[in-house]
Amino acid sequence: MGKVRVTGFAVSTDGFGAGPDQSLEHPLGKRGGELMNWFYPTRAFRSMIGKDGGTDDRFASAAMEGFGAFILGRNMFGPAGDDWGGPDWKGWWGDDPPYHAPTYILTHHARGPIVMEGGTTFHFVTGGIEAALAQAKAAAGELDVKIGGGVSTVRQYLLAGAIDEMHLAMSPVFLGRGESLFAGIDLPGLGYRVTEAVPTELATHVMLKR
Repeated sequence: MGKVRVTGFAVSTDGFGAGPDQSLEHPLGKRGGELMNWFYPTRAFRSMIGKDGGTDDRFASAAMEGFGAFILGRNMFGPAGDDWGGPDWKGWWGDDPPYHAPTYILTHHARGPIVMEGGTTFHFVTGGIEAALAQAKAAAGELDVKIGGGVSTVRQYLLAGAIDEMHLAMSPVFLGRGESLFAGIDLPGLGYRVTEAVPTELATHVMLKR
């Protein structure tokens, strides 16, 4: 059985994983895109958007490796609301999303599965985090399951004690407000400890295990 992991999750220096006022124009909230400045120049990101080149970064490369299934919150798939961004909305990523594996969307609004190019199929789960994790583990087999975000989804799985490992990219950015990742969560009390911290120019990469 594989692990349940969070990888490549960007957090501001003051602890926010997204900015305020998330919308179609600002999927990560206002100024939330600044959290990903460490990721944009990398070869891993550029390949996702169909471009060549980029910098080699072991944390960026590992952010999508070794996973047999993914779990995303509702807003990670599309803008908030019950119309899924319109009848033709199939996610933020175009016809070939970067997941290339079964991907489970937490939602209160039922929808049939969507088969995309490259091996990604979006499944919409209305039964809560436990139901989504059970389905993802069954699909992943011996591979790991990635909790892909957003902030609310990661917090729910943390509080449920379901996450084995986390990689946080701590960006040198202060957002001031937005979605706090750890407010009210006692990580040491949940059994997490820092196993590695690697400072780079655009982020400090912090690894935690439970």
